[in-house]
Amino acid sequence: MTPDELEAALRKVGAERYHNLHPFHHLLHGGKLNKGQVQAWALNRYCYQSAIPRKDAALMSRCDDRDLRREWIHRITDHDGTGEDPGGIERWLVLTDGLGLDRDYVVSKRGALPATKFAVEAYVHFTRDKPLLEAVASSLTELFAPGIHKERISGMLENYDFIDEKVIAYFRRRLDQAPKDADFALDYVKKNARTPDQQEAVIAALTFKTEVLWSQLDALYFAYVDPGMPPPGVFRAT
Repeated sequence: MTPDELEAALRKVGAERYHNLHPFHHLLHGGKLNKGQVQAWALNRYCYQSAIPRKDAALMSRCDDRDLRREWIHRITDHDGTGEDPGGIERWLVLTDGLGLDRDYVVSKRGALPATKFAVEAYVHFTRDKPLLEAVASSLTELFAPGIHKERISGMLENYDFIDEKVIAYFRRRLDQAPKDADFALDYVKKNARTPDQQEAVIAALTFKTEVLWSQLDALYFAYVDPGMPPPGVFRAT
């Protein structure tokens, strides 16, 4: 494929597989969930948010390209925070605080679904173990993130009286951060995935990442929507 054909193939993965298509997100953005179900989503999603710096550090630990490291490192500080910027993880905890969840409980991850934790760790292991090009490609779900953030901001502010601008601040910040990160990663993949095998591998890597995100919503839907069967020891939505 030409670089542009490869980009089209990657974007097709998002159009068909990104988790904005999942029924749980339709319920979330449409105001169809109760507060307990929204709490369950935010608590479980924290597992993913808190793992982002670890997966990026794992990627960088194998990277001999100084220019790539210099570009990639801000992804860690974007989430962990630096200087006066508290970072994305803190902004996510402001969200869970606003939903009435105990911060220590959220951070402990004791109430998260087993499937959530397995999916998140699978992603960390993927970026640690797979070739660097595939690890970079797995981040390309950020190509599609601004759309879902816009849906989330408008839908949740409109439909839930317990959501306000302070609670939703994480998503507003990512509207600026995600496109920059995605543009860099896409350019890197287009330049470096030259052979058919490499191009198939980066498409598979992005597909894997969409499955990581989708499986987390499957678990939430099963546990908290239908049939509503949370496993022992996890958060109970009321």
